[in-house]
Amino acid sequence: MKFRTFTLNDFDSVISLWRKAGLILSPSDTSEGLKKKLKRDSELFFVAEEDHQIIGVVMGSYDGRRGWINHLAVDPEYQGRKIGQAMIIELEKRFRKEGCEKVNLLIEPSNKGVQSFYEKQAYKRDELIFMEKWI
Repeated sequence: MKFRTFTLNDFDSVISLWRKAGLILSPSDTSEGLKKKLKRDSELFFVAEEDHQIIGVVMGSYDGRRGWINHLAVDPEYQGRKIGQAMIIELEKRFRKEGCEKVNLLIEPSNKGVQSFYEKQAYKRDELIFMEKWI
């Protein structure tokens, strides 16, 4: 397995993997939306490949203050092989290189099963109220 930066040529494969893994996609998960993401901090948006097949993906972001883990997914056929853990370790290494000291993530209520995965990676639950507005 190797990691490499996401490119727009990966768009269809990554969208397919996210759907296969049960992630909820948003209106910003379009080719144009991901193109904008690549302009900001492409080194934090990468895929895991095995035999030239994308088996995992994570979209990290850093706003200069906090890092965020977005849309981490492993192909269900490859889950249980510590690929997600390896992707977290790699992303955290990249965050540290940027000077990031704290990483956040959000879990959709319908995806509660993933909470134990993040707890094993030393992430702690924090009770916050999340608010959003699409503009």
